Order: sequence, then structure tokens, then C-alpha cells
Amino acid sequence: MTSRFLKIAVVYFVIGICMGLYMGIVQQFQYTTVHAHINLLGWVSMSLFGIIYYIYPTASQTKLASIHFWLHNLGLPIMQGTLFVMILTNNHSLVLFTIIGSIMVVVGAVLFMINLFSHSANQASSSHP
Repeated sequence: MTSRFLKIAVVYFVIGICMGLYMGIVQQFQYTTVHAHINLLGWVSMSLFGIIYYIYPTASQTKLASIHFWLHNLGLPIMQGTLFVMILTNNHSLVLFTIIGSIMVVVGAVLFMINLFSHSANQASSSHP
């Protein structure tokens, strides 16, 4: 799980900086919300997930970790992709998909929290005398 999250985080990092570069070059900043979410939920959060799963390897080996990974990695592009299209076209007919993607990311985050709380205490107590 560590490797999966870190690799996809780097992809989001490149997408985020390219998007920021484009907005800066053309001086059009209407996509700032998408840019910020790609960087925060893509690059930063997924990097932290990877690092945390490295620190707590028992948590990384659970079904919850896998479900978390897929919910986050399907929800984020759905949420931000449809938000981008809505801003681009000024058509809000895709808002339901933005909401669905957002809910997927939130459910993934809740599963991450449950997984970490369930496995970090066990590991921390067993690794200290």
C-alpha cells in the first residue's frame, strides 16, 4: 500500500504543478479550486497515506487499506474532473458526480481513520517494551 499511494501521489504532484504552471502562464485562475484539491488530496494526502502505512505496516495489509485506496483514487478524479468541466463550461449539470466523488473520498478517509485506529495501537504497544 505504501508504494501504491506514493506512486499515485507523484502522478498527482505532476498534474498539480502542470496545472498551476498553465494557470500562471495564461493568467486564468478560475481552476484554482481544482488545482488546490489535486495538490492537497492527491499529492499531499496520498503521500501522507503512504508514509503512515509505512509506519504501520499491519494497517497497510488490511482490506480496509485496499478499499481506502480505491475509494480515494476513484473519488478524487470523479470529483475534480467533473468540477473542472463545470467550471470550464459553466454548466452545473454534473454536480451530482462531484458530490458522489466527494462522498467516495470522505468514506475512504473514514475507513483510513478506522483502520489506523484499529492497527496503530496494537503495533505501537507491541513495538515498545
